Amino acid sequence: MTKTLKVLSLLLTYPTAELQSSAPALRAALAEDGLVLPAQITGLGRLLDELERDDLYDLQERYVLLFDRTRSLSLHLFEHVYGESRDRGAAMVDLAQEHARRGLAIGARELPDFLPLFLEFLSILPLAEARAWLAQTAHIIAALRQRLRKRRSSYAAVFKAIESLAKAPPSEAGLAALIPVEDDDPDDLEALDRAWEDAPVTFGPNAGAETCSRDRLISKVRAGLRPAPDVNPLPQR
Repeated sequence: MTKTLKVLSLLLTYPTAELQSSAPALRAALAEDGLVLPAQITGLGRLLDELERDDLYDLQERYVLLFDRTRSLSLHLFEHVYGESRDRGAAMVDLAQEHARRGLAIGARELPDFLPLFLEFLSILPLAEARAWLAQTAHIIAALRQRLRKRRSSYAAVFKAIESLAKAPPSEAGLAALIPVEDDDPDDLEALDRAWEDAPVTFGPNAGAETCSRDRLISKVRAGLRPAPDVNPLPQR
């Protein structure tokens, strides 16, 4: 179990009173693991300070504006790789099967490419294997960090820490393809409605014409792309 990945997973979940009260335990887990640099601990500490200090409703509103109402900041990894193509459904099924193979059950309302859930999955893997998975998403993580830094969001520190843990530079071609994507204005409701008016994705064994193997999933992510001790379980949204 890698506590740091579990902490980063929790920091990217919807703020709750439980998460606020867990801030001291999250700080302790980061210090105990010693996997992130002091400068990154400082950045994460600022986010933890905000979570601990600020009004809960303000925190929740900020989270929704950033990650739920801003498609370019979506925490669903495959959104940035496949959009709403049929390949996304097949990749989702394969990743869910990989979760199940490692003994991590996914709730009916959860999608396996949701970054907090993905980080929780990686936290139960050997560190070297978790780093390999992170390396495949490095360009997505880097693009999200840059967009959050542009907004001067303290959440950028979480993505910086994830990049550091991957120990692999992001794909220049993959990053170049993601960076030009227009950053949504969360206050432009009409534009947001238009952006989300895509055809629904069908998940399941018939979602795509081909069966998506784990190797195919990994190659596509690269191309485009349980609870730790003393850390509270993942809050439910």
